[in-house]
Amino acid sequence: MEQTQSDSKQHQSFRFQEPRRFKVVIYNDDFTTMDFVVRVLTEVFFKSAAEAEALMLQVHKSGSSVVGIYSYDIAHSKVDKATRMARMEGFPLRLAVLPEEE
Repeated sequence: MEQTQSDSKQHQSFRFQEPRRFKVVIYNDDFTTMDFVVRVLTEVFFKSAAEAEALMLQVHKSGSSVVGIYSYDIAHSKVDKATRMARMEGFPLRLAVLPEEE
């Protein structure tokens, strides 16, 4: 059996884009303690103690703050972990995943 090669070549162009990024926002409430918020920021979002303290104060004063920008899966994973921690401790801590503005 004889093999033949095709003379026609197909050119495909690919357009690569950076994956969309999502910001994780933490919201203030009157029940979650400041110490617990700092703990979540250090354990889940890997913030330094000083950075976690500053973010916690920003959330306390302004009502919310962006605590990180991640890919979709990582952002949701971190929000789920932080929410589970809060519920286990009896806190109503609220976080959200929002698309980053382009």
